[in-house]
Amino acid sequence: MDQFFDTFLNWDYIWQVFPDLLKTGLANTLILSASSAVIGTVLGMVVAVMGLSAKRWLRWPARVYTDIFRGLPAILTILVIGQGLATLARGLVGTNPYPLGILALSLIAGAYIGEIFRAGIQSVDKGQLEASRALGMSYGKAMLLVVIPQGVRRVLPALVNQFISLVKDSTLVYFLGFITSQRELFRIGQDLAANTGNESPLVAAGCVYLVITIPLTHLVNYIDKRLRTGGKVRADTELAAGEVVKA
Repeated sequence: MDQFFDTFLNWDYIWQVFPDLLKTGLANTLILSASSAVIGTVLGMVVAVMGLSAKRWLRWPARVYTDIFRGLPAILTILVIGQGLATLARGLVGTNPYPLGILALSLIAGAYIGEIFRAGIQSVDKGQLEASRALGMSYGKAMLLVVIPQGVRRVLPALVNQFISLVKDSTLVYFLGFITSQRELFRIGQDLAANTGNESPLVAAGCVYLVITIPLTHLVNYIDKRLRTGGKVRADTELAAGEVVKA
């Protein structure tokens, strides 16, 4: 038992690594995750709309993209983009792998978020689109103003869950060899663990990840509860209105 605590809960090493975790690691993890979440969300919406298009030349590229980036291991995608494309993109990013790490995470997130959006949009009753078209809206306007907002609202819990996964996937970019100022939480903990032969710095990094992910998990539960409660209230209101009309 003493050996376990000394290996994984050595407070000397934990306090030693915490300043770097909070100053450098946390900042870079949030930048990687937030940037990838924003880009991935925009990309995912485009992919979802393309995938639902009646035009094959739009639908097939979206399907191929989704299948590839959902089918490949995340680490392989990061290595191919971060190292394989580095020679092609050297004119844009130089030797800095940071933007390529964000690009890789964004492409991975876009594939999953696209499927989430597609499922949400398809769950909206077709009558909503037909009613909007009957009111004179174009297909694009009806989708943008009526169908898509309802679909996104229904998949908010799944979307936040994907953001949580993205935070954890950001640990994989350490394979790209970021410089000291670019290291994220896991890399900082791993470096000190490798130098000391003690795993406590990694445990400290894991605690910081929990500080990020646990509030997001509770946010998922809160959103899901509100959606369920709101749906019940709307259903009861519609039922009461129907009874009044019949009376």
